[in-house]
Amino acid sequence: MSIAANLQIIRSTLPEHVTLVAVSKTKPVPDLMEAYNAGQRIFGENKIQEMVDKWEQLPKDIEWHMIGHVQTNKVKYMAPFVSLIHGVDSLKLLEEINKQALKNNRVIDCLLQIYIAEEESKFGLDEEELASLLSSDSFLKMKNIRIVGLMGMATFTDNQNQIKKEFTHLKSIFDELRGTDAIYRVSTNTIPQTLSMGMSGDYQLAIACGSTMVRIGSSIFGGR
Repeated sequence: MSIAANLQIIRSTLPEHVTLVAVSKTKPVPDLMEAYNAGQRIFGENKIQEMVDKWEQLPKDIEWHMIGHVQTNKVKYMAPFVSLIHGVDSLKLLEEINKQALKNNRVIDCLLQIYIAEEESKFGLDEEELASLLSSDSFLKMKNIRIVGLMGMATFTDNQNQIKKEFTHLKSIFDELRGTDAIYRVSTNTIPQTLSMGMSGDYQLAIACGSTMVRIGSSIFGGR
């Protein structure tokens, strides 16, 4: 199957309100161009240097999403062009994104990453940390970031019930976030709309649990 054919199949399974991020990490530029020529405009990378290299070579109407764990000292390299940063998991990182966005005269959209998995290796904020971040003075003063939603990764397991439980938990945190007054609106001027959860193996379950954005790599580009 070609990349274009894979994309067509996946798109046919996605409801209209769900955004597809083509996870292009480690894939060569010709593969991305094939997806681009098939109409894909949103690509997700997990290493900033690789994303910068591809951004320089590829058409400028592509939206680049940073989906990996972000090191604070690397933010400056993607600040001029990144469309959405998925894995924001600390106030310190948010402060750096805000600072670099200001330098580039931009407002950068971010998703706060919530820790929902039963694995030590995953990053993210727990509910207490989320509440404390959102109510901090530092956060309320940030004018160059916009929190547009939440992101989470389920445990890597075949147990569908566990994955469903984790996705449902993230959806409930998301609904609570959307329902909370002043604080969120002061900082974002918008009600968060994006819930990024679900990858190649579990995206249909994620959508059933309320996901509005899925990150799919191997089902589009093939295995590594």
